[in-house]
Amino acid sequence: MMNFLVKTIANAAALAVAIWLLADITLTGDSSGRKAWTLVLVALVFGVVNVLVKPLVRLLTLPLYVLTLGLFTLVVNALMLLLTSWLADKLDLSFHVEGFWTAVLGGLIISVVSWALNLVLPDSRD
Repeated sequence: MMNFLVKTIANAAALAVAIWLLADITLTGDSSGRKAWTLVLVALVFGVVNVLVKPLVRLLTLPLYVLTLGLFTLVVNALMLLLTSWLADKLDLSFHVEGFWTAVLGGLIISVVSWALNLVLPDSRD
């Protein structure tokens, strides 16, 4: 349970950095508390997408990973971010990613920030 919370916090922080750096990734809300709550919910959706959908997409696109020496990861991360944006819209969460190239850059930022945070944050694998 603790590992799930740590990963959700890391996802929320990484999403917050991407929202802060890129104008075309938006999170709106009436107050800071509402924005924070929306960010946590979007981080949960992003985590579920990465756990359920991403492995299947990786398996189906394995030849492209090999052919591009792993650079196709950027495209898959962008697609996961766009899927999260679409699901957030369906769930009436005020999170939106505008365009594929913004999603590529956002996915790259989220990957780097998540990696750095997972190095620092505790990992309880009991």
